[in-house]
Amino acid sequence: MVGVSDGPEAGQAPAPATARSRRPLLSPALAAMLEELDAHSGAVYLLRPEEPVLEMAVMAGMPRAFAAPWERVGLSAPIPVADAVRERRLVWVSGEEEMARRYPRISVVLPYPFALAALPLATADTVYGAVFVTWPGGHPPELTDRERERLRAGCDRLALRLARAAEENRPPGREADLPAAPVSGVTGTPGSVEAARMVGRLPYGLVSLDLHGRIAFVNPAAAELLGRPAGELLGTPPWVSVPWLNDPMYEDRYRAALISQHVTSFVALRPPGQWLSFRLYPSTTGLSLRISRARPMAESAGQARQPESGPSRLVTISQVLSLAGALTEAVGVQDVVQLVADEVAPPVGSQALVVLGAQGGRLRVLGHRGYPDPRVVEQYDGLPLTERTPGTHVLVSGVPSFFDSREQLRRLYPGRPWDTPFAAWAYLPLIASGRPVGTCVLAYAEPHVFPADERAVLTSIGGLIAQALERAQLYDAKHGLAQGLQASLLPHSLAPLPGIEAAARYLPATRGMEIGGDFYDLVPTGPLAAAVIGDVQGHNVTAAALMGQIRTGVRAYTTVGQEPHEVMRSTNRLLADLGAELFASCLYLRLDPVRGRAVMARAGHPPPLLRRPDGRVRVLDLAGGPLLGIDAAATYPTTEVSLAPGSVLALYTDGLVESPGVDIEDSLVDLGALLAETGDQPLEHLADELVRHSAAARQRMDDVAVLLLRAHGDD
Repeated sequence: MVGVSDGPEAGQAPAPATARSRRPLLSPALAAMLEELDAHSGAVYLLRPEEPVLEMAVMAGMPRAFAAPWERVGLSAPIPVADAVRERRLVWVSGEEEMARRYPRISVVLPYPFALAALPLATADTVYGAVFVTWPGGHPPELTDRERERLRAGCDRLALRLARAAEENRPPGREADLPAAPVSGVTGTPGSVEAARMVGRLPYGLVSLDLHGRIAFVNPAAAELLGRPAGELLGTPPWVSVPWLNDPMYEDRYRAALISQHVTSFVALRPPGQWLSFRLYPSTTGLSLRISRARPMAESAGQARQPESGPSRLVTISQVLSLAGALTEAVGVQDVVQLVADEVAPPVGSQALVVLGAQGGRLRVLGHRGYPDPRVVEQYDGLPLTERTPGTHVLVSGVPSFFDSREQLRRLYPGRPWDTPFAAWAYLPLIASGRPVGTCVLAYAEPHVFPADERAVLTSIGGLIAQALERAQLYDAKHGLAQGLQASLLPHSLAPLPGIEAAARYLPATRGMEIGGDFYDLVPTGPLAAAVIGDVQGHNVTAAALMGQIRTGVRAYTTVGQEPHEVMRSTNRLLADLGAELFASCLYLRLDPVRGRAVMARAGHPPPLLRRPDGRVRVLDLAGGPLLGIDAAATYPTTEVSLAPGSVLALYTDGLVESPGVDIEDSLVDLGALLAETGDQPLEHLADELVRHSAAARQRMDDVAVLLLRAHGDD
């Protein structure tokens, strides 16, 4: 009996390091993992050294082209393998619906039923990459304990292999994708000749496709139905060798069957009028295709799909769809720049990018990533659009430019200071609504040839970036306008009051334009003083404008000496006379620190909290009337409250205490407890503390305004 040993035999020299380094490191482990888990596909990603990028090293069970948009992914990209590495945990996606909800960008490109698990490849102190494996769509919604254990064990074994390879200075690289597992068939077995004759006699077509969709076997009936000799079909995908199947829809059915491992079918029209039925039976080694004549169908608009002028490129479609899904999430210009860095640069092999725009006849840098020296980027900023540079030329002309090498760039644009660590560039015009909105510059560390198909892909992607950039610039402009309007409507600083210390905070809601109707103000009136806080419905310009009118009205009525109930009544009539359809809550105080009292009037506003000098806190039960703007004849009774030196009044809007699923009384109790515990500290710190510890303020579903007043008595 012959033994098997991994080591050299006696007298044999050890294998050279170069030979050992050629041994596959990743693919055997991946194959074993898939077999143990009964999974049908998977891949291993490795973390690039000194670069936050995951790169696919080996894949099994499906063509690499299916995952083309994610062959190289940024570590911050929202996909399962990146999440697994960042969070050092198992990521489980149970099926099509959960994928669409959690990872819509993947779902847009692969809208098929399958389950996926992703795990990091890591030891205690080093992360090497990640693994994902997939199961057919019929997998139960939860992983079993056995599957979880085998997943983790397989990743641990592979991480240890990678650690040993690193110690031996054998860095792993990309390996050949795993071929389909051999299947025992009829060839070479008794009866195999008769089996071949049987298949040949069948009246319907039988075709065998490998994992890449290429025809490995076709019987005479299938060749006849497809209308092509068997010799022209073998080794080609049907949508390439059969002109009337040259449609992305039919290729999509093959992808759906292979990824979901579900039987899939479709009907196609063979010109001039013969309908054929195709049924695909997938397995982990390929697909079996049955072709038969279908019943005649009435041809309606859109029923018969016309073949396209050329074969569709799966990589192009996937990249464009993935980016389109990602860019819909971009809000501001910096979001667009980050998404391009995460979603475009890694797949196309770019190491850095700059997004340029135009302002006042000059080139402006809107954002950049990947440049180690910011001075390299500064050479773009401020250049006149009339100056001859590739950036200005592309922005003005709308024509893309590609430079394979630094020498080519210097030859076409001599005299420019091209002191840069990069060696090739793609300048993509960003054109939206028929006008140029910017230029995206992709930089490559090594010389890079741009073939025609890659130029077409990059130019198409530039169009998607342009649309997102146009929306983002509009949002940033609106956001800046909203912030300026909000700042102009609220007091720039709190007026000093005799005997009163004050502090305020305002936080806009995180939804909408980040502008709203919450307001506050302090009005000195000689020995007395007035304070007001209120909340107009809505988070938009209309609410903000009405808020400004209310605040101005309150100031005016206070200045002419009206009493608190009169100020509230006059403001209510003002709101009714304006004919606004919005209502407002309001709390108005006339403060007399010398006498240690405050007179308050309330219009549907949350009650203030009073912290006494001894630290006790109570909610003030104030008399009041309806919201402002509801009833023009409403009256607003007042309540007098003792305000001893050292007392703190906490006035706030409902955004500080109202949170979905939380009772308002519980929120007030929590706020009172916090005020009692921390009320002795300076008011500025206390205001920050109240906002920081409020669950409602952290969620910011509504605007938040806080006004704190501490009485010091007669100064």
